[in-house]
Amino acid sequence: MKRLVDIVVAAIALLLLSPLLALLAWRVRRKMGAPVLFRQVRPGLYGKPFEMLKFRSMRDVFDVDGRPLPDSERLSDFGRWLRATSLDELPELWNVLRGEMSLVGPRPLLMEYLPLYTPEQARRHEVRPGITGWAQVNGRNAVSWDDKFKLDVWYVDNRRLWLDVKILWLTVRKVLVRDGISAPGDVTMPVFKGNHE
Repeated sequence: MKRLVDIVVAAIALLLLSPLLALLAWRVRRKMGAPVLFRQVRPGLYGKPFEMLKFRSMRDVFDVDGRPLPDSERLSDFGRWLRATSLDELPELWNVLRGEMSLVGPRPLLMEYLPLYTPEQARRHEVRPGITGWAQVNGRNAVSWDDKFKLDVWYVDNRRLWLDVKILWLTVRKVLVRDGISAPGDVTMPVFKGNHE
């Protein structure tokens, strides 16, 4: 049932939002150049890698040694607005349609985090990653890594269709008030370094 709902909702959303997607793509291209989409390999169901799609929100700016500058210096005003409104996430509807993601589930993090998880934290990969999730509506990037993982595992153990509907509704509210967009002192979320922190 969850997969069927994902397919139907993602397909309808992509159809209805196609003018907005086209406008955002044009704005990203105009403000930051090509490519319009940010593509990154993330772990999906059971940790299987997939290519996640988002609208690009950071400029390609490097230091004298060719290393990317910190996120705070690469994030443009337009990119900051994209993230604050969560519009940068809309291309992930393609990932949902392809079966790599769900509308609701733990957010897909970085591949390099996989060996850092405890067995309990790794349980977040027992379901498809989501565009939004229980951790996102309970603090988003403003909660600690430990709390975020506990919320993810709670979702894995308690997932139901009614809970997904509740999370989607709460996500709309969170986006409208722009709550929990970044961690204190960061423009996004600090790097996860394992459980020795």
